[in-house]
Parts: sequence; C-alpha cells; structure tokens
Amino acid sequence: MTLIMGIVNVTPDSFSDGGRYLDADAAVAHGRALRAAGADLLDVGGESTRPGAARVDPDIERARVLPVVAALAADGAVVSIDTMNAATARAAVDAGARIVNDVSGGLADADMLPVVAASGADVVLQHWRGRSADMYADADYGDVARDLTVELGNRIRTAAAAGISPDRVILDPGIGFGKRGPQNWQALRGLDRIVALGPRVLVGTSRKRFLAEALDSDPAAVSRERRDLATAVTSVLAAQAGAWAVRVHDVAATRDALRIARAWREGGE
Repeated sequence: MTLIMGIVNVTPDSFSDGGRYLDADAAVAHGRALRAAGADLLDVGGESTRPGAARVDPDIERARVLPVVAALAADGAVVSIDTMNAATARAAVDAGARIVNDVSGGLADADMLPVVAASGADVVLQHWRGRSADMYADADYGDVARDLTVELGNRIRTAAAAGISPDRVILDPGIGFGKRGPQNWQALRGLDRIVALGPRVLVGTSRKRFLAEALDSDPAAVSRERRDLATAVTSVLAAQAGAWAVRVHDVAATRDALRIARAWREGGE
C-alpha cells in the first residue's frame, strides 16, 4: 500500500503555506492534525525550495525544525527531515527523525551522505540539477525519463560508496525541480523506469504549478482546492506505477483517493 507523507513547512516563504506554521507550536499542531488525517510519515522542513528561493542560514533552519521534529517524534510519528544541510540532518536524526529528505540528492553538501551513512537513517535522494535560485538553467533533457533514471542510478551508486545500502535509499524524481511544465509529465509517465531501479520511490506533486498549467491557461487562477484534487489524482496514478509514498499537503483528500483506487482494484474486498 502506498504511504502518505504529510508536509510540515516551518518556513515563512514556502510556495503554498509559507508562514502558517512558522511558530513551533503551530507546526507541531499541524503535524499532529496531518497524522490524525491519515499521514503515515511527516516531512518537516525549515528552508523553502520553491523556485527562486534564497538559502537559509543553517542555524536558523535548525532553530525552526528541531523543536518540531523532537515533539512529533516523541508522539511516535515517523519523521523525515527535509534539508540539504548535513549538520541539520545530523541534529534532526539525534532529535528523532528517521529519514533524511535531501532534495539535492546529496549534491548540495559533500558531508551529507557520510553523515547519513553514520546515522543509520534512511535517505531520500531526489533528482536535482541546481539550486532553487536558478533551478531551470539546466532543464535540458534528451529523454526525460531516461535521463532521470540514469542520474538517479548514479546517486544510488554514490550513496552505496558512502556506506548507504540501497535498502536505505528512497528515490524521488524531483517533480517541479529543474523541470519545466511538460517535462514533469514526461517524468511521471516514466515513473515505472525509476521504480525498476530497485529502491523505494517517493513522488511529490502537491499543489505544484505544472498541475495548474494543465487545468487552466492562467495557472494563477487555479485555486488551492483544484490543485489538491489534481494532486490526489496524480497520487493515485503514482501509486499505480509503484510509488512507495506520496508527499502531499492535503492528507485527507489523498487518503480518500487512494482508498477508492484500492477498492476499485480489489473489488471492494
């Protein structure tokens, strides 16, 4: 069964809900609400990775996320730390995080893979071709799915060389990262190739611009509710393609969509 990873942004500037949960108590309450709604995992992040976002000082990042990670882990939640900083990853694992979700796939900080290897945590290696400030500079592909498969395969081998076995690796195609509108759809259509690499696969489409572009010629006019519906549909399709988990803002809608798809598949059993 495909798991649901709920998003807990402890940031002032994330594209969808930046600022709503910057206060630690508000972020913890939100994480608990997501868990009650059906989230199997909680992904806590203190630095926005939206297009054009500036980097955050690691000390500020840790001040934002560590109280939230510690409180949610103490509740018994499976917590993932969304960070590109090895020092933040180490501190978050010490605070109770069990997964390090690095959107750079270990490329932004040379210490990340050795730190994860020593920590015993699992790691999400996302496909990445550049920082948020200029993430579309290298958005040139021959065959998108083929290129992602090759590059993620390289990350698996690099992680193994650092001491992280493939059973601790989770791959993420990096939807919206270094990919323009149609390229995201091409990546999703080739998801089975990434699944065939062997490690678990995480897919995050939640509320992203390419969904709005498919719904309306004016993406800015597409409401959050319509983006959430589109997210739920893509989450079901990702599950059917073999995704281990989907990363979403609206856990309840995704839970219901996955349940209906499972009922259809299993004939209501």
